[in-house]
Amino acid sequence: MVDLWKIFAVFFKMGLFTFGGGYAMLPILKSEVADKYKWVSEEELLNYYSIGQCTPGMIAVNAASFIGYKLRKLSGLIAATMGVIAPSIIIILLLALILRQYMDNQYVQQAFGGIRISVTALIINTVADMWKKGVKRVRDYLVFAVALILLVWCHLSAIVIVLLAAGSAFIPDFGSKKA
Repeated sequence: MVDLWKIFAVFFKMGLFTFGGGYAMLPILKSEVADKYKWVSEEELLNYYSIGQCTPGMIAVNAASFIGYKLRKLSGLIAATMGVIAPSIIIILLLALILRQYMDNQYVQQAFGGIRISVTALIINTVADMWKKGVKRVRDYLVFAVALILLVWCHLSAIVIVLLAAGSAFIPDFGSKKA
């Protein structure tokens, strides 16, 4: 059984060193909870992330909550959730006090620009990695194409698209294991 303080500490560290929201946290989550501690498999992590996208709240917090619950039920959920949000609360309070005076400074603006670029690179890398592991059958390519069309051209809500994608489990895979 995993110690509650360990759960809190691991998620606190992730919350402390993750910039850019839930998507940017995925590589760190994978590295810590799937690869290093083996608390969940990569497939479970992707499932938690998918569910976290269509449930209310922040994706990273939802994923942490699911993992914490898997490890220690309600007490694990609380430890993981508190661990992942505590650094943000502390950092936001400190930054609000300090940055209020310096937001117009060009160096502060450039620092935020650099952070946005690095977060974008992390997200692209994670999407590529998830694509390799998650898109293998003809049905997967069809679901991706339909989801892309609905999102980009039809401007359908991401929540509706995720729900439709979940419903795609009932679509036959046309007998193909790999496209």
